[in-house]
Amino acid sequence: MERRSANHRNPGNHWLDHACPDKLSGFGTRDVGFFELCEKFDSIEIWVDPRPNDQLVLVWLLDLLRPYKEITTKLSLVQTDDQVANYAPESVAKWKLPAFRVTDNHFAMARRAWQAYRAETPESCFNLLMTDLMILPRLRSALIALLEELPDSVTGLGASEMDILDFVNDGHTDPKRVAEARWMRDVFDANDAGDALLELGAHPAPAVLLGDPAFDNEDRYFGRSEWKVTLTELGRSIFAREDDMWRHNQIYRWWGGTELTNEKLWRWDRESRSLVAP
Repeated sequence: MERRSANHRNPGNHWLDHACPDKLSGFGTRDVGFFELCEKFDSIEIWVDPRPNDQLVLVWLLDLLRPYKEITTKLSLVQTDDQVANYAPESVAKWKLPAFRVTDNHFAMARRAWQAYRAETPESCFNLLMTDLMILPRLRSALIALLEELPDSVTGLGASEMDILDFVNDGHTDPKRVAEARWMRDVFDANDAGDALLELGAHPAPAVLLGDPAFDNEDRYFGRSEWKVTLTELGRSIFAREDDMWRHNQIYRWWGGTELTNEKLWRWDRESRSLVAP
């Protein structure tokens, strides 16, 4: 987030490298640092979409800016009802959405939420649901959606992973089409969904097959085998909520700051909407 320096030689190293050039007109340079840029404006509106990851970015950003009083006094917050990127700038410019001045209460809640998400267990995030979160009105639904991505208490898979199995069970075999299951919940992006699909097929006891089982991954990579997604027997049992993915496989992943392994496997009970400790 700092001004461009010798540390930003490689494309993508600087925070503005992927910004469209026409969006930077008037900035004077593409080398400016984030805080330096904020100081150039008399007022700053933060527009945030309702998706869970966008709400995470919001609490991270507010926590990041909190110590900089010369910036925080300029901030207002606009909560949108849809993804702004889906609309033309000319259309968004006509929206009449309320902008709320960012106060100390916003910063305090953002800090609590960001620290909770980074904690070593998901308990802090779950406990936040028992508090008043209305200062950030989309935060509660975002936290619930994220908690639902923890391994299920029965199947071991998160909600978006189960949506992937649902798409395959419905007869979709094209990996790109199957990965579109992410739109059911809008928690995963395209890369997340693709990675989740590959992981479901990569375990010793996979939930899906990603091609002709007579061929290996190298054959599929070089186009010698068709990428066609089908459920395995285990996948069908998991989809029917009759088996547990991690009874047959090893898990190692991160949920926020929580390391998930077979020995330290926090789960989510979708029926009681509660955490299940290892």
